[in-house]
Amino acid sequence: MATPFHNSPALTVCPARKPAGCRRAFTLIELLVVIAIIAVLAGLLLPALARAKQRGQRAGCLSNLKQIGIAFTMYLGDCEERFVDRRDLKSSLPGGYKPWTSWPPSDPRAGWAALVLQDSGASYPVWSCPAAETSPVGNAVQSAQALSGASNAPVTRYWLWRFDRPDDPVGLEDFWGKTVAQSVADLQTANDATVGYPNGPCDVEFAVDPYFPKTIPTVLPELRGRTIHPGGRNRLFLDGHAAFLKDSRTSQ
Repeated sequence: MATPFHNSPALTVCPARKPAGCRRAFTLIELLVVIAIIAVLAGLLLPALARAKQRGQRAGCLSNLKQIGIAFTMYLGDCEERFVDRRDLKSSLPGGYKPWTSWPPSDPRAGWAALVLQDSGASYPVWSCPAAETSPVGNAVQSAQALSGASNAPVTRYWLWRFDRPDDPVGLEDFWGKTVAQSVADLQTANDATVGYPNGPCDVEFAVDPYFPKTIPTVLPELRGRTIHPGGRNRLFLDGHAAFLKDSRTSQ
């Protein structure tokens, strides 16, 4: 007798298998969420990275200025403690002497010093801050000075106050051919209100990043308030120390 159907073994239904290699894809909403998270993180991290880069460039610039200060000290030691008087060289560099009708009212570019001090430890690269090379301020005609007419000539981008008026007789505020002691004494006698009364070499600003104060009407509009390092500038003082000092006349 045939076995009744209801006594037959139960039939098992197997679930359908996904094709080999098939993976679950992200939905559009999930992708948008991930993109939004990345955008938020980038917004938080990029400013911090930019500030870290600025601090690194500022530190490199300070190192340059300290090296320039050491080179001047070595030169003084070899030359009877007197600064060089190379007003002829300052006037003969490409472009010549250019006292500006805007800012600055003289020509403090440092090309002459880079040539004079190259054997005293200040090689050509230290005369240009890394940040200045890509800055409108560092490449302004009042700041950058080539050392020759060659297309690949080294360029200086620092200012040297007290060596900025080669066409006038050496006055109280110029250092050409003077000792450090005489330079400070002359500044004290001049008592220039725009500089202040120096108590000694540590108060005398010697070399500096180019800067264009926003408080001076003659500064060109495209440069007003601009400097190499936002909010201030690196400065070398006559005693050889260098520091970054904030300057409210420049933009943050």
